[in-house]
This record gives sequence, C-alpha cells and structure tokens, in this order.
Amino acid sequence: MKSLIHIFYMNKSLQAFNTFGIEASAGQLIEINSVAALQAVLPDIKTPFYVLGGGSNILLLNDIKGTVLKMSIPGIKIERTFKHAVYLSAGAGVNWHKLVLFAVENNLGGLENLSLIPGTVGASPMQNIGAYGVEIKDVFHRLEAVEIATGKLKIFRRKELAFGYRNSIFKNKLKGKYIITKVWFKLSKPPHRLRLAYGAIKTVLKNAGINQPTIRDISDAVIKIRSEKLPDPREIGNAGSFFKNPVVDAGLFAALHRQYPEIPHYPQADGTVKLPAGWLIEQCGWKGKRIGDTGTHVRQALVLVNYGTASGAEIHALAVKIRESVRQKFKITLEMEVNIWH
Repeated sequence: MKSLIHIFYMNKSLQAFNTFGIEASAGQLIEINSVAALQAVLPDIKTPFYVLGGGSNILLLNDIKGTVLKMSIPGIKIERTFKHAVYLSAGAGVNWHKLVLFAVENNLGGLENLSLIPGTVGASPMQNIGAYGVEIKDVFHRLEAVEIATGKLKIFRRKELAFGYRNSIFKNKLKGKYIITKVWFKLSKPPHRLRLAYGAIKTVLKNAGINQPTIRDISDAVIKIRSEKLPDPREIGNAGSFFKNPVVDAGLFAALHRQYPEIPHYPQADGTVKLPAGWLIEQCGWKGKRIGDTGTHVRQALVLVNYGTASGAEIHALAVKIRESVRQKFKITLEMEVNIWH
C-alpha cells in the first residue's frame, strides 16, 4: 500500500534491486521515503533486516526471509553558499551519479572525479567511495543517521567517521547500529582545484585537445573511461570492483617487485604500497574467463559478472577460487568489497 512516507511489499523479488541481477526475494520489503517513515517502522521489525541502497555493492546468496529496507529518501539542496565554498545536501536514496551531474551543472567542484559510480548517496560515506584520486572524505562535511536501537536522529561530523580506504566507522565500530538518511558535502566554487593525478584522465583530455579543462571536462573524461573499461549493469550483471585493491607492507612489495618488475604500484604516505587487484587477478589467468553463466569481464578482471542466470552462490564460489589463486601466487589475500547477503 502506498502512502506519503513508505511503500510496503510482501515476498518481493529483488532481481531489479541488485545490479548483479540475481533472482532472490525478500520476505518483506519496505521502501523508505523519509526519516519519519524509518523511525516509524523500526520498532515493528522483529527479525534481522538488511538496508538496501542502489544494490550495486551486494551479492545475494539466498532468498532473504526477513525484512529489507529500501532507502529511497529523495532531495538535493544547496544549503549554504560562501565566497569559495558551497554546502550541498542529498537524501540517502538519491542516485549518486545524478548528484555528481547536479554539482557539475551548477559548477560546484569536488565530485567530478567520482562520476558514473553506481549506487546511492547513503552508501557513499559508509564505504568512503573513491575513484581517480578522489575519495568521499575529501568533500564530506557531515551526515545524519537514525540509531536503530532508539530511532533517534544523530549528526556525524567528518572527524567522527574514521575514514580509511573503502572504510568508515559504519563498517567497523558502528556497523549495524545506524542507518544513514542524509549527507552534506562541501564543494568548491570557481576557480576549482582540479584532480588530474591519474594518467588516464590526462590522456583522454589530451586526445580531445583540451588544455584548460573544466570540471565538466573531467566528469566527461571519467564517464568515457569508466564506460569503456567497465560493463554496464543494465547489459551484463555486475557490482563493479568485486575486491579491494590490497595495501601491502614495504617488505612484501620489495619481494614482489624483484620477481615482477612490471607490477603496477602506488606508494602510500605511511610507507605501505597499494597494488591493483585487477592486475593480480589477471596474472593468475582469470581475465575474461567464463564458468557457466559467471566469470570475470573481458576488459577488467576485477569485475565479476553474471552473463544471464548465474546464482549468487556460483558467483561467490568463483570469487573464492580467484582469491585463493592470488593468495597462492602472490601471498596476498584479497578482501571482498561486495557485501554478501545470505
């Protein structure tokens, strides 16, 4: 039944709600369109439940017998404007790429490198999404979240979130304790500080004859790169990067570099070294390999795909095999970035 604040479904198929396109159902699905709706339904949920955003970072292994809360809180708003900065807010259910396009169209800088990342605003600070030299922590101002146990609304500032690589306090100390409902970002007004550290962006701009890029040019370049490199979930089921890029200590990297001089690497400020998981997987022979209706994508080994009717269990089994082969070859255990629902 539809109301002003939420929509309730029984035995709802989740196939359209996950970018892998896995056929599974939820015992009940409640679409949340406001903070009031979330606060109203939480006391009545007696079984364990899942919080669903854009479904771009989950793998369903089975039907969900309990409750799924689909966060659909809308709204993008310019909250405050200053001489050099603008504070922009967005509801947890807002499509991430639509937020980026809104910022670009209004000449607000900071989000352009994060163009075309799938998912919703609510998930962005939880896993500190990032791409092409930018992470959410670089533009994050604050967020509001509802405490599950009490239903109370709480504000979290940047310093409280303990941001790390694809990590935040909501994936550790506060995991399962809060549901994010709204996020604020601090964006720049012209002249913008452009992030061009990643060579792929420079190459696309150079090929287009662009010598003085705008934030729109950078956004367009990132869209072009991602579109050519990564499969569209509407065409081939996937959840983007399935594994995190591992960060190893200097000793292990030195040993690997001696054995594989060509290994791509990115030194970190603390002396550790980040390695591209896609390269490691490709060296193990997985790029483009297909097993039944699942496999790795032909252009990016880091992306596991569903070619049609693969089950979540089949995709997970493939991920386990890939992780074990990387561990045996490189002595590195890859961490899954995708959340497993079962």
